[in-house]
Amino acid sequence: MTAPDPTREATAARGADRARRAAARHSGGRLAAAAACSVAAAGAALAEPAVLGHTLDLLLRQDPGGARWTAWCAAVIAAEVLLDAVTARLTGGVDARSTAWLRRLGLGRLLRAAPHHAARHSPGELSARLTAQATTAGAVPAAVVSAAVALLAPLGGLVALILVDVWTALAFLAGLPLLAVLLRAFARDSGASVGRYQEVQLAMAGRLVETLAGARTIAAAGTAEREQARVLSRLPELGAEGRETWRIYGTTMARTGALMPLLLYVVLGVGGVRLAEGALGVGGLLAAVRYAGLAAGVGAVTGRLAAVVRGRAAARRTAALFDLPELPEGVRRLPQGGPGALELRGVRVVREGTEVLRDVDLRIPGGTTVAVVGRSGSGKTTLAAVAGRLTACDAGRVLLDGVPLEELSAGELRREVGHAFERPALFGADVAAAVAFGSGPAPTPESVRAAARAAGADAFVRRLPDGYDTALPDAPLSGGELQRLGLARAFCRAGRLLILDDATSSLDTLTAREVERALAHEVRPGTRLVVAHRISSAARADLVVWLDAGRVRATGPHAELWRDPAYRAVFGAGTEPVGHPDAEPAAAASALATVLAPPAAGGPDAQRNAGSDPAADAAPAWAEGTGPEPDTEPGAAPIPRTGAAPVEGPDTGASAGTGSAAAGGGGRSGGRRAPGRETVR
Repeated sequence: MTAPDPTREATAARGADRARRAAARHSGGRLAAAAACSVAAAGAALAEPAVLGHTLDLLLRQDPGGARWTAWCAAVIAAEVLLDAVTARLTGGVDARSTAWLRRLGLGRLLRAAPHHAARHSPGELSARLTAQATTAGAVPAAVVSAAVALLAPLGGLVALILVDVWTALAFLAGLPLLAVLLRAFARDSGASVGRYQEVQLAMAGRLVETLAGARTIAAAGTAEREQARVLSRLPELGAEGRETWRIYGTTMARTGALMPLLLYVVLGVGGVRLAEGALGVGGLLAAVRYAGLAAGVGAVTGRLAAVVRGRAAARRTAALFDLPELPEGVRRLPQGGPGALELRGVRVVREGTEVLRDVDLRIPGGTTVAVVGRSGSGKTTLAAVAGRLTACDAGRVLLDGVPLEELSAGELRREVGHAFERPALFGADVAAAVAFGSGPAPTPESVRAAARAAGADAFVRRLPDGYDTALPDAPLSGGELQRLGLARAFCRAGRLLILDDATSSLDTLTAREVERALAHEVRPGTRLVVAHRISSAARADLVVWLDAGRVRATGPHAELWRDPAYRAVFGAGTEPVGHPDAEPAAAASALATVLAPPAAGGPDAQRNAGSDPAADAAPAWAEGTGPEPDTEPGAAPIPRTGAAPVEGPDTGASAGTGSAAAGGGGRSGGRRAPGRETVR
């Protein structure tokens, strides 16, 4: 087992203490009421022996006041029982409120943290921290008050015992030092054991969730027994720590349980001697024995102390979520009617000591469709996350329409920056709610259906048992259908910047092309940042950003970058261009005018009209899904079409191979440079 880090443990302990104090303040009123009722119950318990003893003496003397004092005895006993019941009710409410507060705080910090920070904890660990361990930690405020108040009765009983008869009190005090040693050892040993138990419990929960998530892979690989052994491999360790915890608890309870009766017998013996000497009456002896019993209740504090120890250990685990750094937010708004111009200035991102992105400088004009390409591990997804403020950069800034993203309010940012992912997660009671999911006003049913049509999802959604009202658990979805619903959600709430992080990877070529056309015609105009692996996605973009090992290796039109063998290798297209213009210029020019025609440049309005040019829509058979598919993932075979490879067209952009390029060659209309393009750096 890894040796604990004292500094880290101390930091975790301070964080847990702060969380417990905050939880106590959250339920301060109920906690104060519970403490008051508990103190009152302790007062009634302290008054009971004196009242009983005095009543017994009156009854033995046949004093007429005995009847009245008998009624007082009944009242004191009833008050003690009632106050204990109210205390238990209030304590349960405090526990529930504190637990709910810890869960809300932990979940809120988890959701407001950058995804890579949240990923430090496995889903199983997070579930355990926010459920069982939050429940145990939530009981600490009430347990601390209960343990403190529980000491009142023993201490008050000891004081009363001294007042009744000092010799019986001295007999009782002789055994208290040993009791203090036992309680101190219990707190120390049980705290360490409970902490180790909860660490193993978290690790097993993490493995279990991983296994459940990969159940199909495990079944296909035939490794069910191996995974079962892996999940349960630490069960003996868990059992050992659990047995050690109960051994410590049982040993302490046994010792205190043996010590307290012995002290009571000693008190009873000394009291009997004092009674025989006439120094103590019968009522006084009864009071002395009852007060000694109350004083002996200090041993029962062991159980409450155990609850505090368990809660403190659990609070350290739960408080780990409170330390997750949140993404800073501002209060600014974007300028009205902005085109969605995106700018990255000297962006640097470090993960686990490794630079994932370094010195990234880009200026993307509003209304531009940009494809981000590169080999696996080149930083494409991180760039998309930084551009959409899903994570913060360690150096540099990201600006949207001239406003730094960290200065935008959270609502403004999420309204204007949309995302679609490779593996989207759907939330909501039914399919319609999943498409409409997001912040801000709820979209209309017609908007939801329009977004689904644009994403190519409307047809299969209508075939579901209840259409758009089908509950998500009752909607069996393939990978492509899931992606289309994720795209529909992004389209439904599209802002001025839309980021598609490999969001069409599970779609067939024909569907992907239809989605791209709908994105150009039917979705709110704006800037598109597309993490692409397909050649066609890069070819249809206005601009391509080529990442290599975290740096921008080149930017420019796809047709121009294709001249570089290393760029072609990104798509697994070999080291030589297929259909080189020197060999077959006519075929290459035809391919450029048809297959590779990107949306028309000139701003959002021109983008919405892209595809109206017959030449732009006259794609060959493979682009419509009826011929061999040339779009290959990295590592696939070369494109099997002679003369269909993109080449340099009549309008060349800036030279490939630099960190910046002109966007003028990114959009073409009739082979001429489209007007109004800005410089992309």
